Amino acid sequence: MTEEEIRNDMLYHATISIAKSMLEKHLITEEDYAAIDTILLKKYRPYLGTLLSENA
Repeated sequence: MTEEEIRNDMLYHATISIAKSMLEKHLITEEDYAAIDTILLKKYRPYLGTLLSENA
């Protein structure tokens, strides 16, 4: 993995973690979470994120 791929993975996981926390606190809906995940996957293209994403 390149440094950029590692950075993108870290950024994806950090931001999706925030979204998941918001979902658990009922601040966003499942649909919102899915939309956020889709956007983040397109933006960061994480190596491991696509394997772990529920929306991949």
